[in-house]
Formats: sequence, structure tokens, C-alpha cells
Amino acid sequence: MSNKSKVLYVDDEPINLTLFKANFKNKFTIITAECGHQGLRQLKDNPDTKVVISDMKMPGMSGIDFIRIAKKEYPNITFYILTGYDITDEISQALKDHLIRKYFRKPFNINEIETAILEAVGM
Repeated sequence: MSNKSKVLYVDDEPINLTLFKANFKNKFTIITAECGHQGLRQLKDNPDTKVVISDMKMPGMSGIDFIRIAKKEYPNITFYILTGYDITDEISQALKDHLIRKYFRKPFNINEIETAILEAVGM
């Protein structure tokens, strides 16, 4: 069994899932989902997930909506939002409510995300 921390990345664009996995698979165990509903299923199947990073704009369920549901079920996971847009009122409120720890901008900065994940898992 790997002792790498498990990270779930949720994004509706397959290329982003591939890039994320390629960038972080050597340091973390990466699981992915293409929507919030799939993300919730992945968490159910992988309850030892430590960190979730979700895209904000996805069809069906926004990243914040997904995190709101997931955090109720998995309060010990650290959640982050990734967005290609400026910070919105919704993201700002999620930060204030401690729903998410931080938000990242796309295109994502590998070092910034890696540092945040390491902080979240206490390394």
C-alpha cells in the first residue's frame, strides 16, 4: 500500500485531469472525477482522501456546490477551488465560511498547489 496522500481532482475537462495527474502522480495518489456527482462517488470509494481540488465551473453542479455536499459528509478533508476566472462572491463566501481553504487560478501553478497539498496533509 502506498503511503502517498490521496488527492481527488474534479474537473469537467479531460485534458485538465490528465495534466493534473501527470504533474502530481509522483508525489501523491491522484484520483479524478469529471463532475461533482462522480466526485462524491470517488469520495465514497476512497474515504481516505486527504485533499480535494475542484474546478469551479462545471455543468450540473458547481465546484462550490459539490464541496458543500462533500464537506458535510467528509469534514476532515481539505477542500480547494480552481478557477479560470477572478474570485467570485461565491468563492469569497466559501473562504469566509471555511468551506475551502484557498482558491487557485487556472492555468494552475504546480508549486503553489503542491505546497498547499503538503500543508493540508501536515508535511
